[in-house]
Amino acid sequence: MIGYFSLVGVAYSLKVLWAPLVDSLSLPWLNRFGKRRSWLLLAQCGIGLGLLVMSQIDIHQDLLLIAGVAVVVAFCSATQDIVIDAYRIEAVVLELQGAMAAAYVFGYRLALLAGGAGSLYLAQFMGWQIAYQILSGAMLLGIVTTFLIAEPERGRVETVLDKQVEAGLEKRH
Repeated sequence: MIGYFSLVGVAYSLKVLWAPLVDSLSLPWLNRFGKRRSWLLLAQCGIGLGLLVMSQIDIHQDLLLIAGVAVVVAFCSATQDIVIDAYRIEAVVLELQGAMAAAYVFGYRLALLAGGAGSLYLAQFMGWQIAYQILSGAMLLGIVTTFLIAEPERGRVETVLDKQVEAGLEKRH
């Protein structure tokens, strides 16, 4: 059983294997949102739904099932991580990448606190079922945000880098 739960952490370690797929594949049924936002919506819905399912599983009766759903949630969460990285790189010009990375790390740390210590606090006073339901509901914030943000311009980073390379070559001549 411990081995099954260890697969939760493996999802993040192996996300480099499916990151190229996420980067190159469009989701046809969600393509009206754009490539980044459609993957983000799929991942966020997977996380929210997975947490909701976990809230309904009797951990004493179906520990294997809860481990399986936790792996699916981790897979969706790692996919969300991939998409957010790609989004933040494409969303702003090169000069603002440092600020975007800092904002991302700050948000990531806040989410770790809310998901980690926050869920333990909620579970202590309300039970795990309610804690998982609240965390599932919190995913609505991310989903609403995904609907509100604009799809980044594909190739923005390449365009900025190309201009910088061209500018550098012009200065040499």
